[in-house]
Amino acid sequence: MSDQPHIMIVEGQYYDDIAEELAKGAASELEKAGATFERLAVPGAFEVPAAIAMAVRSMEFYAGRRRFDGYVALGCVIRGETSHYDVICEATARALQDLACRYCLALGNGILTVDNREQAETRAAVDGLNKGGAAAYTCLRMIGIKTQLHLYPR
Repeated sequence: MSDQPHIMIVEGQYYDDIAEELAKGAASELEKAGATFERLAVPGAFEVPAAIAMAVRSMEFYAGRRRFDGYVALGCVIRGETSHYDVICEATARALQDLACRYCLALGNGILTVDNREQAETRAAVDGLNKGGAAAYTCLRMIGIKTQLHLYPR
């Protein structure tokens, strides 16, 4: 078994082109750090926390699989004409924070909450703000903090 971190990237793919660019940024950052990773696609940002919770719980039932050391949440929510945007943004952020605190997860949140597609493209672009890479970096830093606090599961 490798000593390098093993990360799960969960991608909400409602805006699949944005999700793919976020995932490229995250993968690049993880590869640069020598981490391994698996990608899991879900329908949208709202489903990302549930998928992470499922991955955490699956480790309780299936010991033959390598445990994930951290999680990167990716997706995009673009403001529309209704309050749906506010509901999805708040519920997703709250659920991710609850998971991180409840299970002491190293988690990087790269779910974009933007007013329009142009903002999303700028934030997702690997040669732009690269929020996917930033989320992966955050995940790796949180693994470092877990190690410092002797919470790392190895």
